[in-house]
Amino acid sequence: MVYFKLIHYILGFLIFGGNLMKLSKLTLLGAASAVALTFTAGANMAIADGHKVAPIKMRWASDHSGPPHPAAIAEMYFAEQVEKKIPGSKVQIYWAKSLYNVPKGTQALTKGNLEMMTGQFGKTSSVEPLANTIVGAGKLTTPGAINGLDGTKTFGQLKKVFNDKHGITLFGSGHLSMYMGAGAVKSRMLVPADFAGKKIRSMGPAENALLGALGANATTMSFGDVPPALQTGVIDGLLTSLGGFNATKEQAPYFTVAGINGIVGDYYWIGASNKWWSKLSKGQQKALSDIIVNDFIPFQKAINFCNDKRLVDKYKVTDTSKAGIYVMNPTEAAVLQKAEGGATNAWIKTKVDATGAKMVDQFTAEAKALVKASPMGSSDLEKTDCSAFAANFARYAKGSALYKKKSRK
Repeated sequence: MVYFKLIHYILGFLIFGGNLMKLSKLTLLGAASAVALTFTAGANMAIADGHKVAPIKMRWASDHSGPPHPAAIAEMYFAEQVEKKIPGSKVQIYWAKSLYNVPKGTQALTKGNLEMMTGQFGKTSSVEPLANTIVGAGKLTTPGAINGLDGTKTFGQLKKVFNDKHGITLFGSGHLSMYMGAGAVKSRMLVPADFAGKKIRSMGPAENALLGALGANATTMSFGDVPPALQTGVIDGLLTSLGGFNATKEQAPYFTVAGINGIVGDYYWIGASNKWWSKLSKGQQKALSDIIVNDFIPFQKAINFCNDKRLVDKYKVTDTSKAGIYVMNPTEAAVLQKAEGGATNAWIKTKVDATGAKMVDQFTAEAKALVKASPMGSSDLEKTDCSAFAANFARYAKGSALYKKKSRK
């Protein structure tokens, strides 16, 4: 018993004290398992600074779909970590706008009517225009550069705006599919002439600027309306993620990706209501912060990367006349980037003040530097062992209890 308590104390200090040893939390937990099999995961957070952590009851809202969407699987992982490490806790998750969409959810966080949310910067711009300053195709064009988003000056400025103006703490960013692309019904869209005159479903106003520069007619509609619109010819194509391609590949089988973030560049934000957070005890805040930053966000980014990889591996084609996912080479992608010609930044600047306009240029420069510093193949994210996530994908496959559900209560 004394030996067990000594292990518990040392590991608690390492994990919550933070900086004594530069070891990852997963390494520490692995060491704990090796040293003492009786050391349970539930004990990790049950005691913090010598005090028991009280259970946490909370709701999490997202507008993306439920499992098997990788972001939803990550949110399930978060909920299970909280309930395991802070015994007695309960996390309810609401997907597919079943509680709030992003703008309404952002306002709910401000008022203290919601605890946490997976937001999306582009979709937040109707509430906070400066959220658009980091979106846009062709900026963060490598996995390593995307992983560096949180360290940019622009992201730091947005964190301050969210906190000071909206009462929301941003814990960090999350990844959308890195292979956003253009799906087409009859033939592949590769060059501006292929987009010209076509009616294409856009993902948001910033993407409308890109489509306009390519000569396309952008239209917006909820994703549920997209398959029949493709089938009946109401639209000729769509901008979407690999997950969106997977859901519409029967109607729009020709999916083209202009490299990483070559057609759409947007990111999730992970935020909490300051009004709710301030009511938590210091122990609860410390325990929850640890789970969010060290467990959830790394998991979210890794499983998103692996979801992209498995879909590309399954459907990738090298013949542009064949149905499937075609990944442009840098020369091909550069043609679209040249045609875009800064249209997205120009549009964003019409929606923000002078400070926002400076942030747009600042982020464009920061993104360029990140890409140069983190070329393809150089990031730890790209070295992820995706086989480690096979069980997660299998758990939420078709026929599972939460497959395409709108909530987890």
